[in-house]
Amino acid sequence: MILITGGRGAVATNLLSLLLADGHAVRVGSGRPDQLELPDGVSAVTCDLRDPTTFPAALAGVTSVFLYAEPACITEFVTTATEAGVEHIVLLSSSSVLDPDTNPVAKSHLDAELGLADAPMAVSVLRPGAFAGNARGWSFSIKTDRPVALPYPNAYADPIHELDIAEAVHAMLTEPEHRGEVYHLTGPQTLTFTAQLDLIAELTGRSVTIDHVTPDTWRQEMAEYIPAHYADGLLDYWRRCDGVPTVITDTVATLTGHPARTFADWIRDNAAVFAV
Repeated sequence: MILITGGRGAVATNLLSLLLADGHAVRVGSGRPDQLELPDGVSAVTCDLRDPTTFPAALAGVTSVFLYAEPACITEFVTTATEAGVEHIVLLSSSSVLDPDTNPVAKSHLDAELGLADAPMAVSVLRPGAFAGNARGWSFSIKTDRPVALPYPNAYADPIHELDIAEAVHAMLTEPEHRGEVYHLTGPQTLTFTAQLDLIAELTGRSVTIDHVTPDTWRQEMAEYIPAHYADGLLDYWRRCDGVPTVITDTVATLTGHPARTFADWIRDNAAVFAV
């Protein structure tokens, strides 16, 4: 039995489909299992990674886990997983942990990695860069013909399709040669935010404009949605990526056997996100 945590996420949803296609027994965990839409025969279970009381039932009979990087109760999770007989955990971390200037986003993922460092079962770690799906955050502005507010429009990222991440996790869960390894994943291109928005405009036919705002203005606009310390961490990271292309890896091909999907591929697959 494989437990997928964070069941409402795009990676988890794609991973579920891949594992079911292979005939694996899968259980999906979420802090809100009532909000899951699962295929017939797939069980949902409460698995709140901030609430250790939900761990025993979620992990009962499980041999492998796909784990989101929530460090709050990672020690308790490892203890319960060990008692349940879990043999392998695949952690979805972040390439932000490779940044020497650790910000709150990176620290959260690094703390999760460190919490698994001495775990008795095999632990595999996947460190993707920027999710292509982060572009969903621009959808409201684009659909309402409003400028997209950006403090660093020329900051580079390495947008990776969530399906590529799911396929990489699938390989780590099902192919023994990848067990216990650490992989850094990126998309196939390093693109500025401006270039990403230009591609969205080109492929959706929508008019997209940018409002180059100050970091303080952006922080104030995001105050309702992003905690201040995370906003500061993002701003600092974007500042250091301003005009600096991201290093690209070929790890998607190594794990999946095919080149990483492009940001244009992601836009085509998610065109409805930007449709009125």
